[in-house]
Amino acid sequence: MSAKKRTVWNYFEQIEGDKVVWIIVLMLILISIVCIFSSTSRLLEGSQTRLDIVKSQLFIVAAGLVLIIACYSIKNIKIFRWFSQWGALVSFVLLALLLMKIDTPILRSIELNGARRILQIAGIQVHVFEVVKVAMVLYLAWALDALKKGELKGPKKDIWKKVLYIYVPFVVILVMIIPGSNSAALFIGGIMFLVILLGGGNLRDMALLALAAIVLIAGAWGIYKISDGKVFGRIGTAVSRMSEGEDWEQKVIDARPGSDEYYKALDKIRQPYSAKIAIKEGGILGKGPGQSTQRYVVPDISEDYMYSFIIEEYGLWGALIVIFLYVSLMARGSIIVRNCGKDMYAKLTVAGLCLLITGQAFLHMFVNADIGPMTGQTLPLISHGNSAFLCFSLAFGIILSFSRIAQRRIEKEQREAKPLMELKENVQAGLDDLDAFETDGISQDDEAIENEMNDYGI
Repeated sequence: MSAKKRTVWNYFEQIEGDKVVWIIVLMLILISIVCIFSSTSRLLEGSQTRLDIVKSQLFIVAAGLVLIIACYSIKNIKIFRWFSQWGALVSFVLLALLLMKIDTPILRSIELNGARRILQIAGIQVHVFEVVKVAMVLYLAWALDALKKGELKGPKKDIWKKVLYIYVPFVVILVMIIPGSNSAALFIGGIMFLVILLGGGNLRDMALLALAAIVLIAGAWGIYKISDGKVFGRIGTAVSRMSEGEDWEQKVIDARPGSDEYYKALDKIRQPYSAKIAIKEGGILGKGPGQSTQRYVVPDISEDYMYSFIIEEYGLWGALIVIFLYVSLMARGSIIVRNCGKDMYAKLTVAGLCLLITGQAFLHMFVNADIGPMTGQTLPLISHGNSAFLCFSLAFGIILSFSRIAQRRIEKEQREAKPLMELKENVQAGLDDLDAFETDGISQDDEAIENEMNDYGI
């Protein structure tokens, strides 16, 4: 018998884990490459061309795929558990370096737009908040699982272990994020809160935790007012965005074109209004690849306003495809969680990472549609941003690895499972005869077959 012909589909069938998640990852990466190529006009510096930007993006994509495959190839969940327990410490150290405003030839804290969010390590820029998002989900999943198994060291009572290992890291990390970004603090805090809730947090403890977060934000606001805006300056920025009652659009209309008042008002509405213009001009079918006009107006269209750009060039259908991919990830994530059995760490990790990716995607879309103030959250695995792309690649790699482990567990249970009922001897004999008939062409004599057919009314 000739050997089975090898095709691309044969190789695809051999891939373990959730194949739908693999398709989602590859689709998002392809969309990212195409969109970065089309939206790079404002990213060009000096003599750079679009091909230079695309080459850089392809390099990051390759690094992301290597990271995904590396995580996917890990078959022992204990390795993930070991790394996860250091998530809070890594987050604390990175945030502390930001707040300390460290400035050395090798390590430097970079300030952009009045906030510190980036560490430059040996010439490589790392967006700290992107690392913290993934690291804290992994840490909380480990801590909640270890608490349930009684593996945490320290106080004898579980309540104090819960405070020390879960609630204190939650509060400390939240406080350290606030000076750099209020929106990031609220988003990351919300994801951490949901992971703790999914991990079995009771209503009383969760209410106290929410109250503590509110008190912290109120305290930061108080410090901001007392220091006359010198401390927690981002709090003032957030409050002004939410409470701002000035009609900047009317000011643009009323101001004399070319005046300082005109340009000041225009700068206030340039990005959100241009994003809405992009959405309107996209229509149902879009303008087509490379035909965007708002990319020349919106400075951050390849990052904070990528979804508007997608709608402008690919229309409503392109927007729906992106939404479908993220919703599908959430649906497949719920299936993977269900198949993780009794392993709480695996369940919380997959659920937390899926919530992180999907939640950030929809937050990005809401901002692009001008629903709520600008948050600066990118579109996962699509928007331009090296740190974000690599961190989300790590998240997808972990999800795929856990889906692979869950799949093997299901196959093992199926092999070890006993039949629901024992076949009777005559039924088994009939099945044997049928098998013999299919293979040899003879099972019983014609008279016996006719009698059986009569018995069944045939």
